[in-house]
Amino acid sequence: MRISSATLSLLTIFFLFLSSPLGAQKQMAHSPRILNAKTVYFENQTGFDAVGRNTLDELKRWGKYKIVNDRKEVDLILLLSADPYRGGEVLLASGQTGTIENGHFNEDAIPTYNKLSPTREAYLTVIDSKTGANLWSDKHVWGGLLTGFNSVGVRLLKKLESQTKK
Repeated sequence: MRISSATLSLLTIFFLFLSSPLGAQKQMAHSPRILNAKTVYFENQTGFDAVGRNTLDELKRWGKYKIVNDRKEVDLILLLSADPYRGGEVLLASGQTGTIENGHFNEDAIPTYNKLSPTREAYLTVIDSKTGANLWSDKHVWGGLLTGFNSVGVRLLKKLESQTKK
């Protein structure tokens, strides 16, 4: 049996489409932990107070969660940062890198120093306060003159808000 080149081309395009990121779904904030949470702790690790302040103001305006100042007494932690959340990765003053799991430091065999994101983006991560698990995360390119210098956290929080509507 002989397959024509047109049929082979169509099959190739079909399988390439299925394996491409276009067919992949975005991570949605439909976790029961996110939807049922009542309290949050907000942490700004961007290094820019205005970005954190604007994001916190938007979080208050949204009103879905009670904002608590003690991270041990909350359901979720909202982390706004300039680098992706890696859950427990550590860089010691000596330069040694590693991870913390269950309170124990595990040294990397070969230190990895370059863990910063390559572009200027901000990340909003929703973390389960009990397990440290990443429940939802998204990133947005840091703004500028047209989009607002300090609005990146607000934009990310609005993405979370739109995805948690039932």
